[in-house]
Amino acid sequence: MAISLRQLEYFITVVDEGSFTRAAELLCVSQPGLSHQIRALERELGGPLLERLPRKVRLTPAGRTALPHARASLAHAQRAGSAARRASGVETGELHVGTLYSISTGVLPGALRTWRRSYPELQVHLVEFPHTNELVAAMEAGQADVAVGPVPAGWDGPCRVIGVEEFVIAAAPDALPHGDGASVRLADLAEREWVHYTQRSGLSDILNLACAQAGFEPKLSVRTEQSSSALGMARAGVGLALLPGNVVPPHFDGVLLRPDPPVRRPLAVYTRVRPDPITAAFVSAISVETLVTPVHITERLGPPPD
Repeated sequence: MAISLRQLEYFITVVDEGSFTRAAELLCVSQPGLSHQIRALERELGGPLLERLPRKVRLTPAGRTALPHARASLAHAQRAGSAARRASGVETGELHVGTLYSISTGVLPGALRTWRRSYPELQVHLVEFPHTNELVAAMEAGQADVAVGPVPAGWDGPCRVIGVEEFVIAAAPDALPHGDGASVRLADLAEREWVHYTQRSGLSDILNLACAQAGFEPKLSVRTEQSSSALGMARAGVGLALLPGNVVPPHFDGVLLRPDPPVRRPLAVYTRVRPDPITAAFVSAISVETLVTPVHITERLGPPPD
């Protein structure tokens, strides 16, 4: 007997709900029918996947090993069906776009606005992550049709660089002696406190690396996972914040500085396989319309150095 996608869906739902009863209700199947399918899956895989306890279920070691593969297989099948419908000219449904939190705030809104003018009936589902490693893993697992993020190392599918993201330092109006738009050596800020990022955030790696290259370790005032929160805390005087310039709104009334040496992050849009026509249209839209360094940031800081 071959493993079916229905069996994988039933297995995942039982795990997520923690109960055969709740899973059966959610899937609109009888509990005996659900149990039969799980037992059939366990026979096919050679052993029990779930330990049935009085009030809950618990994954066995084999179940913990099988679960990520089950999720990936089901996601691949769902993405394949969606891609096939789009390739057939069906312009309804969803396009799943994987990205990072900071990029969904700064880079994507304009590109999505432009793209949806051509495909108003097609919904976009953002799958957001704090770190590049998680985004790449999600793409490899088939959780998104296309990704927008830092250039992935060793990616073997289609990948197009769309630009370079410039990072700026944000501060309260009276936090530093430097005027708005000035260039400042990071080494000169070694004694200042910083709004840092949680360790699972890729922005944490960027701040740590930039400071290490300048010869110091940043002094922590507070940690956050979101660049928008870091910007607000910097404006309030909690500490300095290093963040992508494209997340800073035009009305930001704090001080913006350009770090010396510059801190930059190349961005790309990439897929696992050759994109279907509608996904290709999204790739084209974001490649053409994306403005990695907004005009209002260039006006405040001047053109970026070579």
